[in-house]
Amino acid sequence: MNKEELDFILQEGEGLNLEFKESFDKSLAKEIVAFANTEGGRIFLGINDGAEIKRINATNKLKSQIMDIARNCDPSIDIELESFDKILIIDVKEGDDKPYSCSLGFYLRQGANSQKMKRNEIINAVIREGKASFDRLINKEFDFNKDFDKNKLKNFLEKAKIKTNLSRENILINLGAAIKKGNLVYLNNAGVLFFSKDLNLFFSQAYTTCVRYKGETRTNVIDRIDLKGDLIEQVEESVKFLLKNTRLAYKFTGKPAREEIPEYPTDAIREAIINAIMHRDYFEGGSNVYLNIYSDRIEVISPGGLFKITKKELGKKASRRNEIIANLFHRIGIGEKLGSGIKRMNELMVEDGLLKPKFDISKNFFEVDFYGPGEAVLGSTEKVGEKDLETTQKTTQKTTQRILELIKENPQITRNELSNIIGISENGIKFHITNLKKKGLLKRVGADKGGHWEVKFKE
Repeated sequence: MNKEELDFILQEGEGLNLEFKESFDKSLAKEIVAFANTEGGRIFLGINDGAEIKRINATNKLKSQIMDIARNCDPSIDIELESFDKILIIDVKEGDDKPYSCSLGFYLRQGANSQKMKRNEIINAVIREGKASFDRLINKEFDFNKDFDKNKLKNFLEKAKIKTNLSRENILINLGAAIKKGNLVYLNNAGVLFFSKDLNLFFSQAYTTCVRYKGETRTNVIDRIDLKGDLIEQVEESVKFLLKNTRLAYKFTGKPAREEIPEYPTDAIREAIINAIMHRDYFEGGSNVYLNIYSDRIEVISPGGLFKITKKELGKKASRRNEIIANLFHRIGIGEKLGSGIKRMNELMVEDGLLKPKFDISKNFFEVDFYGPGEAVLGSTEKVGEKDLETTQKTTQKTTQRILELIKENPQITRNELSNIIGISENGIKFHITNLKKKGLLKRVGADKGGHWEVKFKE
């Protein structure tokens, strides 16, 4: 701290990260807690609310009292103290173990004030920080005698290749789907999501909507289904809907069985569906998982943003919002427990000559967009035979040849310009360019803006 910085702070005045206090009192605890629960900030002792310097004797006793206040918060809060011109500066960092409280309660910083948190704000903070996991909560509304589906447990054990003579209750406890209290066994929410007869009785939001649209917008619906079975059924039925509503070509190899060529790598979309159902925020009651299929792309959307990781860490670090749900899926061979699903989706799309999926992440939603080959490649929503495939391949070759010709004429040409000249979507242009680059026939030099293309062979 120096005089120039202090003058600036005095002009700036109190705000989200600044608090002035003329003297020490026990209300200091709520200011420390509020900063720790928000974005952190600094408290200046010896300056009044009007930004007038009053000064204070920063004795060792005073510093010790302030440190004790911070240590006695729950959990304790780390602070740093600095003295300047008889002003004591308390630096409070944003906490990584929220929510924090003191003897006066829970507080948040709102503007230039520290406000006491309301009940729902405390609950939301606990949920947001992962202190309360939805799948671990005991569901006391679940009645074993009328709500439990023994066939679903039997099917789960078969899929997991588990053979046992344990009682139903002990099996569920060992799976992490139930706990025992006294002589009674209670299912947690994860157990309900997997083994209830009617999931909708307990969680009306816990379903997956699959929609096939005509074209590239949500204007006309061709096919739709709401999947309200258990979580395993939702994954399996979503994949069936995907296969039913995406295109398929056949390649004849000379062998008795012809090779099927799907429009999208099924395993990549399946991975996204699993992740959406497995890691969604089940506390969120206003939305559900979506599988949206368009003529040029597929969207998989789930409620709840990233959980305890940043977008930069996506695919590198694993952080599971629903640990028990993830473990149950993993037991039956569904889902990537170590967070490698993102890498797998990328690799599968690239292997098929398609663009890597795009991740659109907000505070409340996680969306994965898969861009397909476009109408120029398969040209029909129906399955096609050998003659149709041959025609498609010729069309693809002509389109590729035309792209190369246009690029040779104008190395600065954009994808949008190529799209307008050739008459296919930009996603179709991206598909062809990706294949050309993969084959080493085309190279991008420089940035997207201001760069140019180089054709790497002579005709």
